[in-house]
Amino acid sequence: MSILGTRVVRTEDPQFLTRGAVYTDDLTDERLTGALHATFVRSQVAHAKVLSVDTEAAKTAPGVVAVYTAADLTDLPPLAPPFPFIAAEFERQWLCTDTVRFVGDAVAVVLTEERYQGEDAAEMVVVDLDVLPAVVGTANAAKDETLLFPAAGTNVLAAFGEPAPADFFDGCEVVVEQAVVNQRVAPVPLETRATSAVWGEDGRVTVWCTNQGAQQAKGQIADWLGIDAGLVHLVTPDVGGGFGAKIGADPEYALIAHLAKLSGRPVRWTESRSENLTSMLHGRGQDQVVKIGGSRDGTVHAYSLVTDQDGGAYPRIGVVLPTLTMLMTPGTYAFPKVHAQARVLATNTTSIGAYRGAGRPEATAAVERAIDLFAAEIGMDPAEVRRINLVPAFDEPHATPTGATYDSGDYVAALDRALEASGYAELRAEQAARRERGDVRQLGIGVSTYVEITGADNGAGTGEEAELEVHPDGTATVLTGTSPHGQGHATTWAMLASDQLGIPVEKITVLHGDTDRIPKGGGTMGSRSLQQGGAAVHQAAVELVELAKKRAAERLEANPDDLVVDLGTASLTVKGTPGVSVSFAELAAEEALLVQTTFTAAAATFPFGAHVAVVETDVESGKATVVRIVTVDDAGTIINPLLAEGQRHGGIAQGVAQALLEEVLYDEDGNPQTSTLADYPFISATELPSFELVDMATPTPMNPLGAKGIGEAGTIGSTPAVQSAVIDSVAHLGVRHVDMPATSMRVWKAVQAAQAGAQTQNGSTN
Repeated sequence: MSILGTRVVRTEDPQFLTRGAVYTDDLTDERLTGALHATFVRSQVAHAKVLSVDTEAAKTAPGVVAVYTAADLTDLPPLAPPFPFIAAEFERQWLCTDTVRFVGDAVAVVLTEERYQGEDAAEMVVVDLDVLPAVVGTANAAKDETLLFPAAGTNVLAAFGEPAPADFFDGCEVVVEQAVVNQRVAPVPLETRATSAVWGEDGRVTVWCTNQGAQQAKGQIADWLGIDAGLVHLVTPDVGGGFGAKIGADPEYALIAHLAKLSGRPVRWTESRSENLTSMLHGRGQDQVVKIGGSRDGTVHAYSLVTDQDGGAYPRIGVVLPTLTMLMTPGTYAFPKVHAQARVLATNTTSIGAYRGAGRPEATAAVERAIDLFAAEIGMDPAEVRRINLVPAFDEPHATPTGATYDSGDYVAALDRALEASGYAELRAEQAARRERGDVRQLGIGVSTYVEITGADNGAGTGEEAELEVHPDGTATVLTGTSPHGQGHATTWAMLASDQLGIPVEKITVLHGDTDRIPKGGGTMGSRSLQQGGAAVHQAAVELVELAKKRAAERLEANPDDLVVDLGTASLTVKGTPGVSVSFAELAAEEALLVQTTFTAAAATFPFGAHVAVVETDVESGKATVVRIVTVDDAGTIINPLLAEGQRHGGIAQGVAQALLEEVLYDEDGNPQTSTLADYPFISATELPSFELVDMATPTPMNPLGAKGIGEAGTIGSTPAVQSAVIDSVAHLGVRHVDMPATSMRVWKAVQAAQAGAQTQNGSTN
């Protein structure tokens, strides 16, 4: 019996639950003995001219070894925009020289003997600023009245697509248009950003940092410092969450490495929680306009999505996220005509980066909102409108109008499973009864279907590296180019090797994140790990068996084709002659038994699913509570159901959080209003029901495992389902739309406005 598909408990957990993980801030490497601690002096103003930076007082503070400003970094070239299509004028200084562009922009760095001394010294740096008007929100940025980069002549960082043709909605009986907000959120990983650096006598720098892909981070740091990549040794310790915000490196990491060289001593930096909330990359941040048209029989003929992406003060990975939103614009639907257009604008806020789903949840939230609006306009059940317009089941590639090629899917089956598991008809009956009675607590039912792209080319291709070695003592080691930060790679990769070799999972060690030992790797993002990194381990195990057969054939005087693996003894035996065998360990004792391989996927994969959310809303206060959420998340073949369910749980929770609670806020002057966890509503188990997970598996032909990504799926399906449920709970009161997060105040105001509108209409009619 294969170990694959079984609920193997995470082998990582005993370490995490006993002695604990070793995060970047916990490092005790002897090379970091005597390390200095860095503290950034960050702007408290969103937009201003820098007149002067006075560091004299700070230099005399206890424990201060050095204070650096832009004047000390003239040998470092400015940070060029990360993509060639962005105008060169949108460059970033390592430390601000003439202008600060968001609250949190770094102006100086203080190095102290002890960490606690840094905060006091940083407060003694005097920064003289001439305040400029702040640009907050994409609408203000689009006016170009105040430019963040005057030399660029615009706040538009990038633009994609063209306007829809004038006749795009011709022939539609019903056309509905709505502005929607996919609000800015903070990733809030439990481990904040951290790095340490030391230069060796060989002229190489070792950098430890929390990240989602050591090889990518190494390349960025080398490029930023203008040195050969061979001079950078990057090590990724245990990582406490990433959610996309730790893809690659941050400029601070490279700067810490440079300061270690300038000071001649190791340097460490770990940001505070407030620093993390204001300076780490944020997610989402799209203002959208959806427009949908079709017939009163429920058939949609045309759909348009126009997006303004908030890019923040400096272009980062967020600049390209709208292209993923555009790619996935039609979602699961067979719309004949689809239009997508986007632009990215600079604002005086924290830069936008990838956040769990990265562009795909934004597309799903938009199209699902559009479907609901269309259903309400024609007076049809929203689940039925979905069923009418879904792409029929397919097992051959399906091309969409926006250029995606879906691998395999049965969206109607996913919807039907979710509706059946939720008792959809009974829920609608209960909703009707509550409305008839006029209950204070009204029921809302929200439905969403989704499809997302996973395993796409992230700049490292659609492949992954793996090395597998069996040792003479019967243990094995796997080296992988993927980078775990909570996914359970050590368990799953060991399962994949064990499935071919028979070596017990607990005897297989999985290593990652050291660029000297593993120079190539794509990292972990875009839900690529299992379908590429796991497939690479599977391929390595298959190749190792073939290598072992060739060696064993000589020893056993048999044809390699006559040898089979005895999983019970982790050995090779001659077919029909079980007593004649040799173990992998014995072969390793004679000569190193090792395979290095590269797996390349045929293409990206497209997991899909359907969610049904049920909320109860107190119509007098606007408080909405999720009481049930039923999800079908089809990620193809599941290697370890326990770990897959954990990924689904985490994703669903984050999706619900965006729908109901989370939002990064700035005032009109660009001052962050959510700079602590007392202000930013981080979701907990008390706000969530038990999740009802429905199984469905449609394997993909794009890799030998048949696996698609699962890490982001729950986030993508749950958000629009919960938003839809909240709106549905008060729709009978005249509420047409509520932007996320659907807070009590926002829902209450929507109800009040709808009732006031009805009263006004009734008054004018009378």
